[in-house]
Amino acid sequence: MDRDALAGFLLRRREALSPSDVGLSAGARRRTVGLRREEVAQLAAMSTDYYTRLEQRRGPQPSAQILASLARALRLTPDERDYLYRVCGHSAPDRAGATDYVRPGILRVLDRLHDTPAFVVSVLDEVLVQNDAARALLGDASGLTGLDRSGIYRWFAHPEQERRRYPEEDHPRQSRALVASLRAAHGVLGARSRAGDIAAELAARSAEFAELWSVHEVARRFEQHKVLIHPELGAIEVDCQALFTEDESQALIVLTAAPGSEAASKLELLRVIGTQVV
Repeated sequence: MDRDALAGFLLRRREALSPSDVGLSAGARRRTVGLRREEVAQLAAMSTDYYTRLEQRRGPQPSAQILASLARALRLTPDERDYLYRVCGHSAPDRAGATDYVRPGILRVLDRLHDTPAFVVSVLDEVLVQNDAARALLGDASGLTGLDRSGIYRWFAHPEQERRRYPEEDHPRQSRALVASLRAAHGVLGARSRAGDIAAELAARSAEFAELWSVHEVARRFEQHKVLIHPELGAIEVDCQALFTEDESQALIVLTAAPGSEAASKLELLRVIGTQVV
């Protein structure tokens, strides 16, 4: 690990960004060039002390997960992301496979969506980044680890928890859609990938999954209209729009409600109260 190179790189990348580049308000009397350290730490979901130690050449070797968070926070290009991994003593991630890296362009779109739930997902239905409105509606996904990061995995492995967000009559359709999506990802990534691990694990523990997997339905789609169940506000009808990256490995999901509708009022209430219990 090259601590000098890492510190210099983080400093220059931080200075090159303005608050508006990442969806933050500059505020009054701002003297810092670029982003503050605490702002980068906030965007990367880490402590300010940890990030500061990296810039001061005092930090431990960051994990691959921390580097992925830093790459998103600093809006790094693929080449810059690969450089960050290498100076920290890690191999650069395979660009052709499933990755936590989110391209700066799609992050810029997400940064400008404050009033409506929006999030970026991988082909394995892993939430890579989400805005505050999405956290209020769907819960905070940042603490999920391992196979539990995949919404496909959670749907079948923890149905009593995951399926509460959808009306019971929608469960069969959702199950089919998720398995078809995993089959599509499996075809691209191969059996020796996270897609293969998820399929093998679910086939062993869920009869429902095993039956649907044997059908070999292949499709990656998002329902344009759906009903979500919030634990405090109840049913919320939303329209779902998906913006895919060029290689279709990730999608920005935006949830909206018809203006003047009850659902729109509920989303507005969620925007105000955030994740507090009503």
